[in-house]
Amino acid sequence: MKKLFFLSISLCLMGKPASAQQFYFPKISAHDSVGLALQIPVLANQVLLQCHDKKELKNAPNDLFRLQMAAGQYDKAIGIIGELRKTSKEKNSGLLFLQYEFYARAKLKKEAFEDAFSHLFEERLRQMDDKDALSVSTAFVSRNGIGEYRSGLERSLAGLRDSLSVREAIDLCKSYFVLEVFKHIEPVSVRLLEEDDKRRYIIEDSVMIKTAEGFTLSAVVVRKREVIAPQPAALFFFMYANTVQGIYEAKQSASYGYVGVVADVRGKRLSPDEVAPYENEAKDVNAVIDWISRQTWSNGKVGMYGGSYSGFAQWAAAKNMHPALKTIVPYAAAIPGLGVPMENNVFINANYGWAFYVTNNKYLDNQVYNDPHRWNQMQDNWYSTGKAYNKIDSIDGTPNPWLQKWLKHPAFDQYWQNMIPYKQEYARINIPVLSITGYYDDGQISAIQYLKEHYKYNPEANHYLIIGPYDHFGAQRGGYPVLRDYQVDPVALISTRDITYQWLDYILKDGTKPAILKDKINYEVMGANVWKHAASLDQLNDKAVSFYLTDIKSAGGFKLTSKKPVERKTLYQEVDFKDRKTSNNEYYPYPIIKEELDRSNGLFFVSDPLTENMSISGTFSGKLKASINKKDMDIGVVLYEIMPDGKYFCLSYYLGRASYAEDMCVRKLLVPGKVETIPFERTRMVSRQLSKGSRILVVLNINKNAGAQINYGTGKDVSEETIADAKEPLKIRWYNDSFIKIPLEVVKK
Repeated sequence: MKKLFFLSISLCLMGKPASAQQFYFPKISAHDSVGLALQIPVLANQVLLQCHDKKELKNAPNDLFRLQMAAGQYDKAIGIIGELRKTSKEKNSGLLFLQYEFYARAKLKKEAFEDAFSHLFEERLRQMDDKDALSVSTAFVSRNGIGEYRSGLERSLAGLRDSLSVREAIDLCKSYFVLEVFKHIEPVSVRLLEEDDKRRYIIEDSVMIKTAEGFTLSAVVVRKREVIAPQPAALFFFMYANTVQGIYEAKQSASYGYVGVVADVRGKRLSPDEVAPYENEAKDVNAVIDWISRQTWSNGKVGMYGGSYSGFAQWAAAKNMHPALKTIVPYAAAIPGLGVPMENNVFINANYGWAFYVTNNKYLDNQVYNDPHRWNQMQDNWYSTGKAYNKIDSIDGTPNPWLQKWLKHPAFDQYWQNMIPYKQEYARINIPVLSITGYYDDGQISAIQYLKEHYKYNPEANHYLIIGPYDHFGAQRGGYPVLRDYQVDPVALISTRDITYQWLDYILKDGTKPAILKDKINYEVMGANVWKHAASLDQLNDKAVSFYLTDIKSAGGFKLTSKKPVERKTLYQEVDFKDRKTSNNEYYPYPIIKEELDRSNGLFFVSDPLTENMSISGTFSGKLKASINKKDMDIGVVLYEIMPDGKYFCLSYYLGRASYAEDMCVRKLLVPGKVETIPFERTRMVSRQLSKGSRILVVLNINKNAGAQINYGTGKDVSEETIADAKEPLKIRWYNDSFIKIPLEVVKK
């Protein structure tokens, strides 16, 4: 009876189209596979019939072919996929949507679906080279299991009314279609990919490596099956233990002609020891390199690559460098104690849950980490209650022993210095280095700090930088077409991994240097759609113009001018730390282009309109001169372009503690009532072409919000201060000979 009921509805719907731009769909559970199998094709056909010439589908061919498949129009869908490949600019455009094409072709075959699909996929796999086979492998297997697609369908069905909008109907059909595809192809694909791997590679996923101190690390090693001669190794040192991803990473290196080695941090995956973030890499990474160099398949050369924690691990290895380590390629590399968990000596909350994520078990605690409601609620509650920062985990309800340990080291002291090269240790790093980061990489100050320290202590360093409009994850892949609502220049979209292996070939195999590396500093100019090149970061920053923070009212704020004021004057700012109904210091660039800014707090300094096109390329810095009634403060400085249309383009920002401004290793408290000079330079590099008519905006503020520690200015350990220490407001007199240095130059025609 159930089948007949749904069939009758289907026939009625086919005979009577739904009202304009609305589509009838009966209430069906996500678990009612029979009902959905009957109704979704009907719905998809209706959408195609009514909307084929409308913008919802006319300009969305990706939606179109999915709807066609959901409607059973497999021939048409295959045709659309073919057109998409012709117009695609992707490197492997011929493989685009291959999983959907094979699904459609298998559906059109007379033989059983599983047999038809197996024949199609197996035949194509045998024709592919290693790189293409690896590339498509992720398309045929769901990243987090089929359950994620089932959950997507459930979300699409939840709360739907009988009458669906065009967008709701399209999204529902797509959710159902994706689930159906992977239900059918994933079991077969997993088997075929495993067989293909055995044909191509020797995969060892449970290698155990003993260190000289008696600890044990686990690793994955992948070698090309037909290669007998010793090879160089590409090492990826991994905190985020995941066997599937580890095998993928190692296969990728093997596909590029290396022995792929992915080693887990001590205490992760198969290691029986305790995990201790950041503390053991300076020894452990070199133990892995030493082990690699002694294997029969090794030619004694090791190159390292990888991002974030893996980037840090490469620099940790360079602290006591093994002779077999010939080069490193760190992306978005972290510096513990400078970029995480604190930035310029200010502890920030963005990574609060990270310690739980990586230490709760041998792998990753995704359930705990991926709970933004918990972390947002925790920091909001901490902010509203005014409790000491070292009590924040009591508000969360779960002790955070790693945070408590880190809070005992608010300076960049020996605890942090032991983790990475420090001062003269950089002088011994004589291997080639390729660093990659982004203008909007949260950890960019770390990546740039490594570069600056390397050249400071080793002027002859062979260290290259690639930087563009990327965030933390974008730097590790080569960018996204749209970043936080900003349309990225097409030329900025690169392949980080291709460049990595080109670099490894260049260093380890006497290959050709990557074409993008025209000089030591290689940067994309946002808005100009060009890459430019410089011999050093200093070469860019030497062009900096000093802009003074004057007391002259202008454009709803104060004038920012390159002319030094003749008469010394002050601007007054007052911050009440007892007030928890408001926040100070909106600095994070999300979105990058803002319609408006909160002008209820902070001081705004605006330049005159630019009379010609100019560019900013480099890092901004400055010297602030102020007298306060307390002993310390946390300062925020944000750099914007006010575009001719009045929108604000966020360029760069600084967050730092005044008492550590001169030396991040030693705290020097301010003297109440004394005019102090507060220098800063650890800001984020940016490159942007500014339009004629734009203005430069500098926002100066005091940090007081739920995103970071609150410095009440008593001079005590900031993590121990509470709202009871607020007492009278912070009173500041900013002097008009304070200045910001911005690397600005006219764009040559």
